[in-house]
Amino acid sequence: MPGEAWLEFIIKGNTLYQTATFRPNGIAGRLYWYAVYPFHFFIFNSMIGRLTVDEK
Repeated sequence: MPGEAWLEFIIKGNTLYQTATFRPNGIAGRLYWYAVYPFHFFIFNSMIGRLTVDEK
Protein backbone atom coordinates (compact mmCIF):
# COMPACT_ATOMS: atom_id res chain seq x y z
CA MET A 1 0.00 0.00 0.00
CA PRO A 2 1.53 3.33 -1.01
CA GLY A 3 1.05 5.21 2.23
CA GLU A 4 0.15 4.80 5.89
CA ALA A 5 -3.24 3.54 7.07
CA TRP A 6 -4.76 2.87 10.46
CA LEU A 7 -8.10 2.23 12.12
CA GLU A 8 -9.26 3.86 15.33
CA PHE A 9 -12.10 2.63 17.51
CA ILE A 10 -13.64 4.74 20.27
CA ILE A 11 -16.48 3.70 22.56
CA LYS A 12 -18.61 6.45 24.11
CA GLY A 13 -21.50 5.15 26.15
CA ASN A 14 -23.23 2.54 24.01
CA THR A 15 -21.85 3.84 20.73
CA LEU A 16 -18.82 2.51 18.83
CA TYR A 17 -17.11 5.02 16.57
CA GLN A 18 -14.79 3.78 13.84
CA THR A 19 -12.40 6.07 11.98
CA ALA A 20 -10.25 4.97 9.05
CA THR A 21 -7.30 7.19 8.18
CA PHE A 22 -5.07 6.96 5.13
CA ARG A 23 -2.05 9.15 4.49
CA PRO A 24 -1.12 8.67 0.82
CA ASN A 25 2.49 8.63 -0.31
CA GLY A 26 2.83 10.51 -3.59
CA ILE A 27 0.72 10.10 -6.71
CA ALA A 28 0.64 6.30 -6.34
CA GLY A 29 -0.97 6.71 -2.92
CA ARG A 30 -3.63 9.05 -4.26
CA LEU A 31 -4.39 6.75 -7.19
CA TYR A 32 -4.68 3.84 -4.77
CA TRP A 33 -7.05 5.82 -2.54
CA TYR A 34 -9.38 6.75 -5.40
CA ALA A 35 -9.32 3.19 -6.75
CA VAL A 36 -10.41 1.57 -3.45
CA TYR A 37 -12.59 4.40 -2.11
CA PRO A 38 -15.88 3.04 -3.57
CA PHE A 39 -15.44 -0.23 -1.65
CA HIS A 40 -14.88 1.33 1.77
CA PHE A 41 -18.57 1.65 2.56
CA PHE A 42 -19.08 -2.10 2.18
CA ILE A 43 -15.87 -3.09 3.95
CA PHE A 44 -16.16 -0.83 6.99
CA ASN A 45 -19.93 -1.03 7.33
CA SER A 46 -19.84 -4.82 7.52
CA MET A 47 -16.77 -4.73 9.80
CA ILE A 48 -18.41 -2.59 12.44
CA GLY A 49 -21.56 -4.68 12.16
CA ARG A 50 -19.62 -7.85 12.93
CA LEU A 51 -17.83 -6.19 15.85
CA THR A 52 -21.05 -5.03 17.46
CA VAL A 53 -23.13 -8.20 17.29
CA ASP A 54 -25.35 -8.33 20.35
CA GLU A 55 -25.24 -11.85 21.75
CA LYS A 56 -28.00 -12.39 24.30
